Amino acid sequence: MRDRRTSTRTVVQAALDDCRRSFWGVGLFSAVVNLLMLAGPLYMLQVYDRVLSSQSVPTLIALTVFLVGAYLFQGLLELIRARVVVRGAALLDQHLDRHVHQAVVRLANAARGPGDHPQPVRDLDQVRAFLTGPGPVAIVDLPWIPIFLVVCYLIHPWLGFASLAGALVLLGVTILTERASRGPAQALSLEGAARAGIAEASRRNSETIAAMAMTPALAARWARANDRYLGALWRVTDIVNALGTVSKVLRLLLQSLILGLGAYLVIQGELAIGAMIAASIMMGRALAPIETAIANWRGFVAARQSVARLADTLARAGVPAVDTALPAPRSSIAAESVAAFVPGRDKPVVARVNFMVDAGEALGIIGPSGSGKTTLVRTLIGAWPALAGAVRIDGAALNQWNPDALGRHVGYMAQTVELFDGSVAENIARMEVNPDPAAVIAAAADAGAHEMITRLPGGYDTRVGEAGSMLSAGQRQRIALARALYGRPFLIVLDEPNANLDTEGDQALEGALRAAKQRGAIVILVAHRPSALTVCDKVLYLANGLQQAFGRRDDILRKVLVHPAQPAAAGLRVVGEPALSEINR
Repeated sequence: MRDRRTSTRTVVQAALDDCRRSFWGVGLFSAVVNLLMLAGPLYMLQVYDRVLSSQSVPTLIALTVFLVGAYLFQGLLELIRARVVVRGAALLDQHLDRHVHQAVVRLANAARGPGDHPQPVRDLDQVRAFLTGPGPVAIVDLPWIPIFLVVCYLIHPWLGFASLAGALVLLGVTILTERASRGPAQALSLEGAARAGIAEASRRNSETIAAMAMTPALAARWARANDRYLGALWRVTDIVNALGTVSKVLRLLLQSLILGLGAYLVIQGELAIGAMIAASIMMGRALAPIETAIANWRGFVAARQSVARLADTLARAGVPAVDTALPAPRSSIAAESVAAFVPGRDKPVVARVNFMVDAGEALGIIGPSGSGKTTLVRTLIGAWPALAGAVRIDGAALNQWNPDALGRHVGYMAQTVELFDGSVAENIARMEVNPDPAAVIAAAADAGAHEMITRLPGGYDTRVGEAGSMLSAGQRQRIALARALYGRPFLIVLDEPNANLDTEGDQALEGALRAAKQRGAIVILVAHRPSALTVCDKVLYLANGLQQAFGRRDDILRKVLVHPAQPAAAGLRVVGEPALSEINR
């Protein structure tokens, strides 16, 4: 197994290397473009020193034709260069887009507290925006500054030395911009992430906010976060704008001083008038890339931070490479001294979990609220890592499986059901691009949801809306069950599957799980009510952060329902629950 951090850093480096190779073409075009930039000063030099002195119209026409051709060719090359820059940025995006999306998903699983999971997307956008802006072209033009300074020197040494002094002054401004903006730019990134987190949380909980008059309190929180963000933004903008203004004023001043120095040399008879004007234009061209680089320095700093953050994020969220593909699971799942925890915390929620479930069996996980049932099942499917111990499928630990390969054999329905903005069929098919309609209908039939779906206005093509907002809670749950059963997976894990189901939905759920057991699947379901355990063969009882009991269903439920005073069963008896004989129906 290759090192995860090395592998993901290689992904980012490979993407940047490919993008850099495309910028070699940009550098080649820039070389020709910068050479053609000499056409203007040379034209000016010839007009003043030859055409005006000789009063030769044919010479003027010839020089003008040459100048027009040079500028047309320069414009064509700049257009091609711009297109190459855009294609290079697109190449970077193609290398990293799937890795970035994977990082968003894995970071959302790995950090349950306040976080900024879409940050990798924003980082990629930041890098792409910088690459397609004027900054990279200015950087590519920087190596040509010495050429223009040499030309100024060849016109007259004093002009060359003056141009070099001006370039060094602007270079000092560039270094000052880098040092002054580094810290504020990092603060701006952090404050922007915090502000975005508050906005996303408010959007996702809009109904609760409106119903419970939480708008003023959250608006105050948003205002404070926004004020901090704007303060950081102003600091960065003030620094970059101030130094950008200084660089612009210096460039204009230096260009005028060069003109004044040239005029002095003309008066002294050491320089022609055309050379004086040409040197002034050359000086402006030499210093223009530095001024452009300073003006775009904020974008450069942000892009550099984004690249470093993206490399680190992909390394943290990367999936360990699995060289040997394991066969499809078909026999068992086992937990060996598993300690399950919420990522971001260092203490287990539930520990010392040991059990084994064979193909064709169903395991019910019960226990009081907060006992770690949901945390455990997320660990069993690999969404969260185990703090200690190992989860094994067919004897192989989860880290020996390729997550994408294993995921095709796992069906999972979370406690809070959310669907994707698409059709019912797309959601059942796990958003596959070209799903098999027969497999979609089969999954719906297995879940007992086919008739319910056909009664929808558009049937399987009905749009569910964002997070399934166009459907009722029960409809969402039954479609999520069909999604879990899509492809007839080997391991089916359901967290409170009957929370929003009516009698018809409960019967459909029970039938679906019995059918899954008959075909050799393993079913694991979390339940608060013992009545939901009618299809289970085994029961795992959690309480006080530990596994309290595991065994045959009837044995465990007899302790829970008949002897509720025992510490292991304390707090689990529910008024109105059926007797054990009713569960065994």
